Amino acid sequence: MDVIETAIPDVKLLKPKLFGDERGFFMESYNQKTLQDLCGLDVDFVQDNHSRSTKNVLRGLHYQMEQAQGKLVRVVSGEVFDVAVDLRQSSATFGQWAGTVLSGQNHHQFYVPPGFAHGFVVLSDTADFLYKTTDYYAPQYEKCIRWDDPDIGIEWPMDAEPSLSEKDKAGVSFQQAVYYD
Repeated sequence: MDVIETAIPDVKLLKPKLFGDERGFFMESYNQKTLQDLCGLDVDFVQDNHSRSTKNVLRGLHYQMEQAQGKLVRVVSGEVFDVAVDLRQSSATFGQWAGTVLSGQNHHQFYVPPGFAHGFVVLSDTADFLYKTTDYYAPQYEKCIRWDDPDIGIEWPMDAEPSLSEKDKAGVSFQQAVYYD
């Protein structure tokens, strides 16, 4: 596995090795020891999630103040633009974002540590998005920041207005958000 640094050092882009021939491919999508050895990530994942979305669906920017979740995300079919926003006030990269394209073709993975808001937009007709979390989903602690907040300034590669859930439409500005220490 190759580990690529992003604009935010704690957010990692992971490129698993693929072994393939005319019959298909094999890849190791998760190995705790490899993540620890290559990235210094000593994390325990407790939940796996799978979402399917259609083109221009934007989910996020989500985070939980209690039971903060680290996420290891990937796309098994389709293509998304995935984003992490640093909400750790003590961090040198507070308020900054890192983003990357994840697809069923490139097999890349994105590690988003606890203390970050996370979101993605679907670029293909549909996308199957899989992710592991370091803590359980707790809707009572969930927060949402507006996807288009000008203070964050995410450069979403969209060709149309996004399709948003009611929860995401009600997202607050970055200035109104609750941050981590």
